[in-house]
Amino acid sequence: MNDTRPAWLEALEEDDLQFLRRFVLSSGSLKALCDEYEVSYPTLRARLDRLIAKVQAVEDPKAVDSFQRKLNVLVAEGKIPVALGRELWKAHRAAENERSNS
Repeated sequence: MNDTRPAWLEALEEDDLQFLRRFVLSSGSLKALCDEYEVSYPTLRARLDRLIAKVQAVEDPKAVDSFQRKLNVLVAEGKIPVALGRELWKAHRAAENERSNS
């Protein structure tokens, strides 16, 4: 059996994995999950949307390196604002260009 996990799965934190497990076990019923987590539908939907954005960030074919993928994940998780993510990416690209021109 192949033990290699896809990058999107590796990017998930333990609480993301538990949420995903509970989602599957509830047959994808958001209503059942709302009852289980004792939260409103919009709260649960927002969490699912963040999880979706995180997976999409890791799988983004436009991401050229691991730094950009990590920034995308941090933005998707809400840990850094979009504007800061862009600025960090621009600074990273500039540093990479300087390095390659040296």
